[in-house]
Formats: sequence, C-alpha cells, structure tokens
Amino acid sequence: MSINVGFQQFISVYTVSLTLPVEHVPGEEPQMSQISGLFVEKPQTVTAIKGKNVTFVAKVDSSQMLRKPTMKWLKGKWMDLGSKAGKHLQFKESYDRNTKIYTYELTIVKVVDGDAGGYRCEVTSKDKCDSCTFDISVEDAGEDAGELDFSGLLKKRKQKEEPEIDVDVWEILKNAKPCDYEKIAFQYGITDLRGLLKRLKKMKKVEPKKSDAFLKKLGPAYSVEKGKKIHLNVELSDPNAQVRWLRNGQEIKPSAKYIFESVGGIRKLTINKCTLADDAAYECVVGEEKSFTEVFVQEPPVTITKMLDDIHVVVGEKVEFEVEVSDEGANVKWMKDGVELSRDGKYRFKKDGTKHWLIINEATAEDIGTYYVYTSGGESKADPSTIWLIFQLCFSEQAVFKCEVSDEKVTGKWFKDGVEVTPSNRIKMTHIGRTHKLVIDDVKPEDAGDYTFVPDGYALSLSAKLNFLEPPKIHLDTTGSFVNKNTIIVVAGNKLRFDVDITGEPPPTVCWKKGDTVRASEGRVRVETRKNLSYFVIEGAERSDEGLYHITVTNPAGEDKADVMVKIVDVPDPPENVKCTAVGEDSASIQWDPPKFDGGVPVKGYLMERKKKGSSRWTRLNFDIYESTTYEAKKMIEGVLYEMRVFAVNGIGISQPSASSKPFMPIAPTSEPTRLTVEDVTDGTCALKWLPPERIGAGGIDGYIIEYCVEGGESAVSVSKYHSEVIVFDHFLTFTYLVGLLLTLLLVELIATEWVQANETPVEKNSYRVRGLPVGEKMLFRVTAVNIAGRSPPAVMAQAVTIREIVERPKIRLPRQLRTKYIKRVGEKVNLVIPFQGKPRPVVTWLKDGAPLDTKLVNIRTSDVDTILFIRQAAREHSGQYTLSVQIENMEDKVTLEIQIVDKPGPPIAATVTDVWGFNAALEWKPPKDNGNCEITGYTIQKADLKTKEWFMVLEHNRRPSCTVSDLVMGNEYTFRVFSENICGMSDDAGISKNTAAITKTGLKQKQQPYKEKDMCSSPKFITPLVDRSVIAGYSAAISCAVRGHPKPKIIWMKNKMIIGENPKYLMQNNQGVLTLNIRKPSLFDGGKYTCRAINDLGQDEVECKLEVRGMVKNLHHLQFVTEKEAKK
Repeated sequence: MSINVGFQQFISVYTVSLTLPVEHVPGEEPQMSQISGLFVEKPQTVTAIKGKNVTFVAKVDSSQMLRKPTMKWLKGKWMDLGSKAGKHLQFKESYDRNTKIYTYELTIVKVVDGDAGGYRCEVTSKDKCDSCTFDISVEDAGEDAGELDFSGLLKKRKQKEEPEIDVDVWEILKNAKPCDYEKIAFQYGITDLRGLLKRLKKMKKVEPKKSDAFLKKLGPAYSVEKGKKIHLNVELSDPNAQVRWLRNGQEIKPSAKYIFESVGGIRKLTINKCTLADDAAYECVVGEEKSFTEVFVQEPPVTITKMLDDIHVVVGEKVEFEVEVSDEGANVKWMKDGVELSRDGKYRFKKDGTKHWLIINEATAEDIGTYYVYTSGGESKADPSTIWLIFQLCFSEQAVFKCEVSDEKVTGKWFKDGVEVTPSNRIKMTHIGRTHKLVIDDVKPEDAGDYTFVPDGYALSLSAKLNFLEPPKIHLDTTGSFVNKNTIIVVAGNKLRFDVDITGEPPPTVCWKKGDTVRASEGRVRVETRKNLSYFVIEGAERSDEGLYHITVTNPAGEDKADVMVKIVDVPDPPENVKCTAVGEDSASIQWDPPKFDGGVPVKGYLMERKKKGSSRWTRLNFDIYESTTYEAKKMIEGVLYEMRVFAVNGIGISQPSASSKPFMPIAPTSEPTRLTVEDVTDGTCALKWLPPERIGAGGIDGYIIEYCVEGGESAVSVSKYHSEVIVFDHFLTFTYLVGLLLTLLLVELIATEWVQANETPVEKNSYRVRGLPVGEKMLFRVTAVNIAGRSPPAVMAQAVTIREIVERPKIRLPRQLRTKYIKRVGEKVNLVIPFQGKPRPVVTWLKDGAPLDTKLVNIRTSDVDTILFIRQAAREHSGQYTLSVQIENMEDKVTLEIQIVDKPGPPIAATVTDVWGFNAALEWKPPKDNGNCEITGYTIQKADLKTKEWFMVLEHNRRPSCTVSDLVMGNEYTFRVFSENICGMSDDAGISKNTAAITKTGLKQKQQPYKEKDMCSSPKFITPLVDRSVIAGYSAAISCAVRGHPKPKIIWMKNKMIIGENPKYLMQNNQGVLTLNIRKPSLFDGGKYTCRAINDLGQDEVECKLEVRGMVKNLHHLQFVTEKEAKK
C-alpha cells in the first residue's frame, strides 16, 4: 500500500506538519573536524619504473574556503614527506585565480625500491578536511623488456624462425643488466625477444651459483599482513661468521622492532608490527657475499563493522546515515541508487576515527531511495523508503488533512493525540475513492495537536501536527549598563555581554551584525542562542568594538529587529609635545598639547612629574588635578638638567605618561659682553670685536647676537633745521606746521631707536663683520650674549661709527726667516704664509724669475690679510726668485724671496792615485758633476786592502779635491773611494780610484820557499762549553759556545734531546765558530736542558747546559731596575 499526503487550502495562523517517527543517530554532532569533498582531482595509484620520475597531482577547490588550505603528503600512516623535501622528493604548488583551484604536485625523482608502498595526501582548511590514498609499486626496467609485443611482426611469417644465437651472445646476455637486453637483441639481429628471455632464464636456472658462505639463502620473496610479524632466516656454513642485515641498502640496527637472533649457523631477523614502510628489499651480508629477498606488506581489507539502518524521517529535517569500518585510515564511498554521491550543498560527509556519516541537511521527496556505502572489503545499504514532507501552512478558517491510499476499499480512522476524532459540526471526515480527508472549520487553539490516520488492517500510520505560529519579538532590557534607551557604555578591557530575551513560535533564528558584518563565535566574540534567550559576549572590549550592533530574529511568522549602540570608554591617550618654553634661575615653564583621544570621556586635568637627567626616579609636582596645558615648575637647582612628563586624567582613570621632554636646565642669563670695540670699517661693513661676559653661569654661552641702528641725534637736528626755514603765513598754517613737526620728530625717534639684528643665528666667535650698512651714516652697535636662559643685557657702543672706507697704503710684512735664502730638501713640504695690510683689499700678484707663476706647480691662496705659497713636494725646478706684489690703485709694495731646493750631491769623478812613496800614497779627484743645487762642503775618503776588501775610514770632511794617505802596510795593495758632501749629507755613490797603490819593500829580495800544504782537517771540538744559566721570564736570553773543526761542522741545537727546528722563538747564529742561541722572551715552559751538537765527516762533539726560567722578581731593587729598563725601551 502506498500513501500520499496533500493539502488543499492555506490560511494565515496555524501550521500543519505530517510526520512519522524519526530515529536519531546516536552520538549526533560529535566535536570533530568535518570531512568534506575538497578534492577536485585526486592522485591515482601508479606502477613506476625504477630510475624514472613519477609525478602525482592533487587539485583542491577553495571557492568555499575562507583561508588557504594546508596540504600534507604522507607515506604509510604517519611519515610526513614535507620534511624529506630535496633532490629526491620535490613539491610544487600553484593557484588559478579564475577557477579558485589550488594544484599540488609531488614528484619523486629517480624512483627506487624503497619508494614502494601506500601514500596519503591530506588537505585541511579551518573546520574542513579531506584525504585520499594511493599506492606506488616499483618495477625494474628489465621486467618490461619481456613484455614487448613482437607478435604483430611474427604473425606475417608462416614459420617461426629461431634466431641463430652464437655462444658469445649468450655470455654477453648472462653478464648484462636486464635493461640492456633489448639493445643487445637489436644489435645481434634477434627478433624473438620473448623466446630469448625464456631460454636465458632456463640457462640461469641450470647453472645455480654455489655459495661458500650460505648453506641456505633467503627466499625470493615474503608476504605478510599489515600489523603482523615476519621471520627471515638464513643458514651459514661458518657458525661464527658475522652477518649484517640491510633494508633498501641501509644497515638495520637492533631495536624493539627489529630483533636479531643467532642459533648455531642460523641467523634470524624478526620484524614486529609490519607497516607499509617495511615493504622493501632486504639483504643479508656475510663478508662479500649477499642474499637478497623482498618483503611485501599486504594491507588487510577494510570491513564494515556496523551496518547502515533504514531511516524514517520527516521531510525538511536532517538525515544522518552512520557506518563503522575496521580501520581508521580507510576511505569509504557513498552511493544512492547506483550513483556516487559527491560533496555539495546538499550532501556532507563526516569522519571520526572508524565512524563515517552521510548527512542530508534538508530531506526532500527526491531523497527517497537506497543508499550504499562501499569499502575495500565490503558494502552496506539502507532504504529510507518513507521520507515525508513537512508542510507549514497558515489557516484562518479551515484546516484540511488529506491522504491518498493505494486501494479505494481501504478504510481508516483519524486520531488526535492518540484519541479517535469524532465528527461534529466543525469536524468533518470524508472518503472519496482513494482519498481520505479530515476538515476542521473555524480552527481554534484547542485544535492544536498531533493528527494521525490509521488504515484498517495495515500496520502503518500517517501523522501530522497542527500548531500555532507566534511572530518573533525582541525584548530589550534598558536597565543596567544602558545609559539611555539603546546605548550601552563599556570600559575598555572589560567583558561586554548582551542578554536579549526573545519570543516566538517556532523558536526564531537570531543573527547579530555590526554594520554589514555578521558576528559569529570567533576569537574574542561568542554568540549563544537558547529557546528564549540570546547571548552576545565580547571578551576584553577594545576601541574597535565600538559601533552600532543589529540583532535580527526570524521565524516563518515574521521577523523583528533592534539596534544597540555600544560605546567603549577608556583612559585618555598620553599628552603630546611636552616642551620647555622658558627657564629661570630656579624655575622652568612647561607647555604641552592635549591628548588626541580623550577616551570617550572629557579630560578633567593633568598630573606632572619631573626627574634629573640620567636618574630613574620621578617626582610628582602636583597632587590636585591641574586643568591648564602650561605649568611653571619651581624649586629647581640651577645648572642641573631636568626632564618633564605629563599624565592626562579623565573619569575612567589616568593615562600612560607622555614622552619625556627634551632635557632643560634652569639657569639665569649671563652678564653683558665687555670691551666692545670697532676693528675695521669699510664701505658698507663694520668689523666688531669684544670679550666674553664677566659672569657666565652654569648654562654657558650659545653665541652672540649683534644689532645696529642709525644714530637718531643727527637725523632729528637735520629735520629741525629743515623746518626752521619754513615761513608761517597765518595761524592755520602755523598749527599745521607744528603738527607736522611733532609727527616727524616722533617718527625719527622711532626709527632711531629701532634695532636691527645683523645675524640670524648666534655666532660663537668674539668678532663679527656687519654687512649691508648705509655708506656715510653714523651707526650704533650693541652685542647680546645668548644661552638657554635667554639674552643677557646688551653691551652698547659708546660712540657712533661712521660707515666710510679708510684708505691704507699696501704693506707686506715679510717674516724674518724669508728675508734670507729659504732652503728646503727635495720632497719636503713648503708652506709660506706672508701677511700684508692695505685698504681697500689689495690685488696680490706672484712672479717667479720675472715670469707669471705656474699655478700647476705651486698653489697660491690669498685672503684679506695674508697670502700663502704652498708646495706639497718640493723639487729642484721649484728653486728660484719669487716676487710678491701687493697693489692698491697706483700704490704698490714688492718683496723678493729666494727659494732653494737642495739634494744630495753626485759622486766625485776621476779619482786617481798620483804617487806612492814609502808607506804613503797621493790621491786626487775632480768635484762631482751634480752638486745637489748647493755648495760641496767636503769629501770623505776610504781605503780597502785587496786581500780583505774591507773598507776603512781614512779622512772625513776633507775640503780639497786631493789628499795624502799615510800609514799604509808594507806588502799590501790598496784601492780608494771618495764620497762628496753638502748640507744634505754624503752622496749615495762613491768615486772609485782608477788605479791602486802597492806598498813594497825596497832593497830586499824574497827567497821563495817550497810550499807544503798542511792537512787542516779535524773532527769537531768544542773549545768553549755551554754554561748553566738562570733567567727571568719575559726577558730575552742567549747561550753561547765555541767550536772548531774542518771541514766546517754542521750545528744542531736541541732542547731536552729534541731538535729545535725553524721556530721563530729561537735565533741560531754562527760567527767564525762562535755559536749563539738567542731565546726571545722565554716563558716558564722554555726551561730545560739545551744541547749543541757539531757534526762533520770526521766525527761529532756536543756540549750541554741547564737553563732555569724564573717567574717572579725576588727583590724590589731588581723590580725597579726592570721597570726603568722597560720604560727606556
């Protein structure tokens, strides 16, 4: 039997709803993230080729998201691949603004066996999340080679031709990698690659390789279910051999997961609680031999532990299908009548652990059907075949309940709240065909209730509800925090809470807004609604929360609105621009600006504090609120820097302190400057100078202000003389003349007493030139000292100064050192300052040797009172006569100064030995070609014996170009050299004599004796030993000894029998057999036994000594000696 429900007539007061009992899903609305359909495209399971790249793409629709989603790529259950990003794993993210789709890519570069397993990508956004799984299986490139299809080429042949394979080709194939099989087959013309691979496989089986280390190897592959344990066993020929277990080439360490066992020659690896990460290649290594295997972890099928139930629900209500699966990470697929459901506005998916829900927000007649849920290991279905519509209808006179049955003969009864309805004048029941009606005229409140139609003979019933609608109403309570009808004042930082009573049937929906923005529970804002009450709470109110709030309540009977103005009050902002405007001897005037924001409450006044600069202690100046924005602080110490700050006060409280003012110092102005005099007067200018004030005070002097004005006496006299010449004709003209004379005198006096400031900023020097003065006028001047306290009393010029140029003849004041020849060496700096005088400013001209001076070689700088000639590096070409000319119109003054730049002379020339007699030799030479630009002052003569060739001094400062050398040694032959000298010193080079002087014996004949060479060879022998020494740390020390031997022995120094190498701390010297070891600034660690060893071909010898290094000065006398010695250094 099928039953239909319909309605005929609508009125405006009542609501009719036809319902069936609804079964609620237990655990409704759990606290968890909502699983929703966020993926537009999901990653797919792939089979990757080992060594190739593979890319997975996931696309997420963000059109319904408030913020950017977060994507995670996981391997297995928990391994986050984001931390493994690098050359092997690469991630990419892009966004399409038009479609609002995020694209995420995961690229695995050069896939390896360890990349096989299960993966999961998970996307989250605030309260929404979604995930999907995919798998990767890895295959070798050689495995694909056997699947190449050559059958298309072979079908055309009548006979299958077997390739003629040479023995060498088989050997090549045996040793080749599987990925090279196709290349080798193409190279040797093999067309039946599939047959070749089968034959090669048989050949490999025929010839198994025997292992010396393993009696029993690992199997080719093992399979285990996820979460179970697995045992890998090998048997070794040597029971004492050590093994290593590898996983994907990485050595495994013993742990709770991996357990190693050894029993005789058997080695066992146990893997506990296998996961998808354990799906890998394993090796057992003994020495250089290995045994390989693969472990495949099978994920158990996901089964449904709690099936779907059929649901009867009223149309318009929410429907929830619940199913429970065996694994938390499992994915389920929902279908209706064979069509897969997707996430949209109508359907929502929710997940919590092993529980999954399908939610239909508002059920309609279109939702009637059979629903399925699929997992990898099973399915479940539900048939909500009885979903009824909810109708809300308004009645004014009549309510009609109508239902339609499948058979005209079916009768039934109507019940209200379980009591059978009896017909009356207002209540009528009809049965026409398959339609049953219940009509209630003039509906009254007592007619509200549940109406049910029960067909006779069937275990079914249809229900409908008749109730009244009450329009929503907002009831604002204007007491408490409300200052007027719709305004509430909240202090910043306090909790803001609205409790609004609402009425209406059915219970209305409440919406809070501030402006056009809907305020929901988020952050500091919390919105809660009950049946007759709505709460709006803001934790810690801020200034931004101020504004007009709107509350709207709505139900089918209508809506109601109310506005509430929220005003946030706070303490005011700090005052601004606190500054000191004036200071006195013990006081200061402070000024500030009111705060920009008064906190919503008028500012009552201010509080002031001060402190000394550098101190952290503030002192309150007033305890009663001060209303003005200017304040005079008193009882301060002169000369001390102070800082001020100000607080603003309103009805809420005290503001934060203002920024501290710039430091200021209470001081009094200085006394007036002293000895103001005129230094110079020109046409339009006047130079003044003065001395500092006698009393300056703690504030010092910042500078001076110079002022001037026209002397008033002469101007007034000239005006009186001018007016005395006017002729008076009558009384009216006399009166007019007197009035004009009075106004003129007043104007002249005003002009005469108006001082004009000459400098804009105070000058620090005690002199100043006032410019722009009128020529010929008599001017008065005064100077005022300025510091932080203000201006001092002025120092006034006693007499007026006439502004007129004073002509002064030009005069050069040549310094004393320039009145004679000025001599400088080559490369030195020349800086000549020559003062002069003259008014107006004279014209300065420089000449060198009568020609204009080249400014490229010499720098000239000229001021009003002097001229400077500057040469950075003097050269010989700078020598000469310089003429300085100072000229004013036809008056001129000149001076000439001579500058001579000198250098060392050249060597003498043509040095010759002119005569030799007895033990004497006569030597002559000529002066050098280059005398260094100055006179030669003498010569220095040296001699050298041709045997030793060592030079010895003979004569110094010899002024003549010749000399006689005496006391020469008989039997020697000598050569001579001569240096020239001037004021710069001796020449760098010497003039060598062209011939030599040989001193021979006279009257004696030498008898030559036959020469017999003596053997001088001897082994090393120390003739002076080393001596024990005691030295003080930090002072350089030396130990020495003497050795002889031929050939010259090799010297080795040792410390504590260790050879001293090229250590910069030690300096080893050998001078004609005298050996010295210098130790630079020895420390306590340098003490010990030192040995000197001499070695040659004939033998060796050594001596030793003990060196003691003391670390402190033992007596005061020695300390004083060491200190003075170090001071001299």
